[in-house]
Amino acid sequence: MNTGKGFGKTILIGDQFVLWEIPAILAAIPFETECTVERLNSGSGWILDDKRIEVPGYKKAKEKDCQVSFDRMIEVMKLDLAKNPIKITVEGDLLAGSGVGASAAICVSFARACNKEFNLNMSILDINHVAWEGEFGYHGLPSGLDNTVSTYGGVIKYRIKDGIKQFERIQLENPIEIVLGNSGVTANTASLKGFLEEQEKSDPELFNSRLNTIRTQVEDLGQALSKADLKETGKIMNENHKVLIEMGLSHERLIELCDKALSLGALGAKVTGGGRGGYMVALTPGKNLQEKVASAFEAEGIATIRATIGGKPTDETTFQILK
Repeated sequence: MNTGKGFGKTILIGDQFVLWEIPAILAAIPFETECTVERLNSGSGWILDDKRIEVPGYKKAKEKDCQVSFDRMIEVMKLDLAKNPIKITVEGDLLAGSGVGASAAICVSFARACNKEFNLNMSILDINHVAWEGEFGYHGLPSGLDNTVSTYGGVIKYRIKDGIKQFERIQLENPIEIVLGNSGVTANTASLKGFLEEQEKSDPELFNSRLNTIRTQVEDLGQALSKADLKETGKIMNENHKVLIEMGLSHERLIELCDKALSLGALGAKVTGGGRGGYMVALTPGKNLQEKVASAFEAEGIATIRATIGGKPTDETTFQILK
């Protein structure tokens, strides 16, 4: 019996457009999914005991995706579960819900647990690749950013350039407090790609203009974060959210939560993840501001996560070409 872990994440900017080769900036959050793989003495295949806390309805909504994901990772790792049946137990302090990297964390933790249990001798690059394969079950065509930050931790700028996946680290002077608020809407990430392609097809000039705006915003936000200019970081997050709203990638409930966070003093707030549901993220530097926003959310019954970004990564990698 062996275990593995994967970080949850939040995406500050660029997430929906990585497959158009727009960079994205994202960060691990200090909440993890832990997976235990235990060999069984009888039967065949795998069984799952999912003990994760969840946004109501999330696990049921993702049940088929989860099965496809595990089957694909098992095939990629060439595990013979007809001869070596296993029980998979998933738990941890990362909430199972859209927008916090729940699917990536379960994939990374499973790959790590199998690597130990079956002595697969996989490197961290291999772990990340297996997790990316698992993400196909949830996202149709995953960009690779969620599993990468779940595997490596820290804050990264992720991009696909000329078809090659890669990331570089962004170093923060100090960890920064954020608040994640859940809309209560479970997003269907797999449907997002067609949604954006339709916009590109119907008005390519407008679509490309918006992508150029977002590309500039990503670069500016990366520089602001590196300089610890949080006022500018928040301003760019707000401007980016306006573009996402225009493109139909936010949600009425998410807009309400962002407006509330800003009214309470958050420096910036926007949808995080694929959009159209799931979580929003608010930049709330300092424990007092974080607590002010989070408490106000919780008073309204909103599922809320207090987190920091800029924590210690899993290794010293500063730039990596990915498989």
